[in-house]
Amino acid sequence: MSDFNIYQYIRIDDQSITPKYLQLSNAIIEAISNRTLTKDYLLPSINDLSYELDVSRDTAEKAYRHLKQLGIIGSVPGKGYYITKTDYQQRIKILLLFNKLSAHKKLIYDAFAAMLGENVVIDFYIYNNDFTLFKKLIEQKKEGYTHYVIIPHFLEGGEEVASLLDQLKSGKLIILDKQVPGVKQEHSAIYENFAGDIYKALHQLLDRLSKYQTLKIIFPSYTYFPNEILQGFQRFCTDFAFNYKTISVIEEEEIEKGAVYINLMEDDLVVLLGKIKQTSMIVGKDVGIISYNETPWKEFILNGITTISTDFKAMGEMAAAMVLAEENHSAEVPFHVRERESL
Repeated sequence: MSDFNIYQYIRIDDQSITPKYLQLSNAIIEAISNRTLTKDYLLPSINDLSYELDVSRDTAEKAYRHLKQLGIIGSVPGKGYYITKTDYQQRIKILLLFNKLSAHKKLIYDAFAAMLGENVVIDFYIYNNDFTLFKKLIEQKKEGYTHYVIIPHFLEGGEEVASLLDQLKSGKLIILDKQVPGVKQEHSAIYENFAGDIYKALHQLLDRLSKYQTLKIIFPSYTYFPNEILQGFQRFCTDFAFNYKTISVIEEEEIEKGAVYINLMEDDLVVLLGKIKQTSMIVGKDVGIISYNETPWKEFILNGITTISTDFKAMGEMAAAMVLAEENHSAEVPFHVRERESL
């Protein structure tokens, strides 16, 4: 090993959701692409890598195994790992920024990563709906990427999100899940039609809804969901003569016979189910439930909970297609209704 310090180029970012073994292998690939590492360069041993970067041996071994599968490094028993290929170019490097990690966000990521394949670097970060953290990440990461794929949802703040996104000039910007007014630079967008989606979904469920008198949507003040959902909900109730109510705090709500409850947040669904359980009412007969965002377990709770949901797998695939496309364009993501026994 020479005096060259490879660890100034191989670092672990604990804030990143990208698996650490991929962070390691991506850093080595980038160093090769930048000609920092040359052919036959002897890499640190697995033990050294584990010690210097404070990662497990399994993580270090997995990183080297991944690089061997790509044909970038080789190994000789008793000597260690070395660079075998220096003409490897990763054309695409993506900053992927999600507001939260959830079952449906995982569907987006899995579909996105699967469609793009291995010859792509994805640096994945979560900002937990916190605009301050979002801003910090954007300012830290606004250079060095070919693509920026971002879901911009905040519990508060966010008024300057458009000007912040306009700073991302070094790569192609793709905005997911919503449209952001005021973004000046050309960009692609995959968005939900929040008002139209809930209106069309409830209209599709009209026959089942007709046995109820009141529709109630649980829309807490702390949610990042947009007010367009309320607009579509209220327009449907007005058009089809349903009584309706917006519930801010489900914990304070008394369960009403003849009402359908529409929840957006997963935690609110848990509270709602608990409150119904304390009554003698039967779900699907005395009260109805419609839940936003399809997840596998909703098919089995109470013999199935009716869901209205964005097609998150399609969103991930559409985002990947936009990464691969040269032109900017916008598209509305599909929205599905799954009728089950809770209604």
